[in-house]
Amino acid sequence: MSGEDSTRLARARIEFREAEGISERELARRTWLSEATIRTFERGRGDLPTPTVARTFEELLGWAPGSIKTAPSEAMGRDASADSAVDLE
Repeated sequence: MSGEDSTRLARARIEFREAEGISERELARRTWLSEATIRTFERGRGDLPTPTVARTFEELLGWAPGSIKTAPSEAMGRDASADSAVDLE
């Protein structure tokens, strides 16, 4: 994500909050994200959100799915079968 993309996304979220008249706390509650996450991405520092955070922002802003570049998820590198295995003994 370029600095320009990050700034555009940050501006869009801030404009959304202002239009709705809501705080970072309320936005965090509505999106199930932390206030720290909201602040991080409203600063527009060029950080890439995880896929889950990106999809949440796309839904919130009414942007097309996949329009926000994402950072690789840590979970994507793990063996899914190990995560879902349950020891019944």
